[in-house]
Amino acid sequence: MLDPQAIREDTDRVRKALASRNDPSLLELLDRVVKLDQDRRRLQTAQDERRARLNLLSRQIGELISKGTPASDVEQRRQDAHGESNLIQSAGKDLERADAELRDLLLQLPNLPLVDVPPGLASENNVVRTGGELRTFDFAPLPHWELGERLGIIDFQRGVKLSGSRFFVLKGAGAKLERALISWMLDLHVQEHGYQEVYPPFLVKGEALYGSGNLPKFGENLYHDAEEDLWLVPTAEVPLTNMHRDEILEPGTLPISYVAYTPCFRREKAAAGKDTRGIKRVHQFDKVEMYKFVEPEKSNEELPRLVADAENVCQRLGLPYRVVELCTEDLGFASAKSFDLEVWAPGCGEWLEVSTCSNCTDFQARRANVRYRPSPRARPEFVHTLNGSGLALPRVVIALLESYQQQDGSVLIPKELQEYTGFEVIKGPS
Repeated sequence: MLDPQAIREDTDRVRKALASRNDPSLLELLDRVVKLDQDRRRLQTAQDERRARLNLLSRQIGELISKGTPASDVEQRRQDAHGESNLIQSAGKDLERADAELRDLLLQLPNLPLVDVPPGLASENNVVRTGGELRTFDFAPLPHWELGERLGIIDFQRGVKLSGSRFFVLKGAGAKLERALISWMLDLHVQEHGYQEVYPPFLVKGEALYGSGNLPKFGENLYHDAEEDLWLVPTAEVPLTNMHRDEILEPGTLPISYVAYTPCFRREKAAAGKDTRGIKRVHQFDKVEMYKFVEPEKSNEELPRLVADAENVCQRLGLPYRVVELCTEDLGFASAKSFDLEVWAPGCGEWLEVSTCSNCTDFQARRANVRYRPSPRARPEFVHTLNGSGLALPRVVIALLESYQQQDGSVLIPKELQEYTGFEVIKGPS
């Protein structure tokens, strides 16, 4: 959530930053926020004046009684005080409504891009570096949906039978490969990158989704159990954001680095009819998520480290990848600056996004009320948060199957994973 005081004191800067996201509705929303904030402050000023008058009347009543003033005169002052009290009570309800409406509007505004984020459209995102080499094939590489079915490791028909479109079943070596990737990535981030592993609930309260920035904006893409009022997580970012909700972290606590595996559940309504073949865009997928709570002055330097941790996964797996800096229009709702990691899938013939690493500054911390003390008796301040996939499945599986396929239809397993899979190659049914 944006700082209301920053909006009030530097409206032009906020307007310019929101305008760079290329969504005119945001400027209309900002105008409503500014006007409502002004109205609310006028209500608060009037309320403060009423309270001051009531306090004055209360003192006067006490003085009149102590002086032995006739009861009729005292009663008149009491009636005046009673009337003022009724006005305060009525105005208090108006103020509460204004506070609630203002908060609702603020929850709809996205984070402000940092000044060094390149302005522009999503189509203008910039590839800042690449890693690995694209493999040359002496045969036509197959897409993963053909490979998976031929090898007997991806069952699309039974996925549809069980749950409908955009679901699939992994079997045998395919299921083991998925599990191996999750375990290996968790171990890598814990043992070499310094993260603490967390195994969070996969169902969370609505307030957790408000804290991370998924509600109210993305409500239509979330799965909700109305009876228990719990939500299936769209990403581990949601529970990790809320690990320290409504807490004040003590001096010396930061930085905190968490890594977690969760399945992720998304309706993908915004992508209706898009990428319907294979397992690229589905309603349920696995992901390993990295998350950091840091001091505000450290978040800019932590973002490249987060990106490097995600890159290291690609490097260890021998997957060609590229790092893409996102322009202002393409930033996520909670992000102030982001980089995408994309891996090459030669069978599909496209780059697949497997991670978005973002600095969310204090945006999520304000929504989830996560603060820290810079020193023992210092006033609490909001932390900064960062998040990134490390990495997202099944797109890593797609890239592995298509990149390591052999002419005979088998698929080699990268050496890094062989200890986790227990096999070096995936062969089709004999």
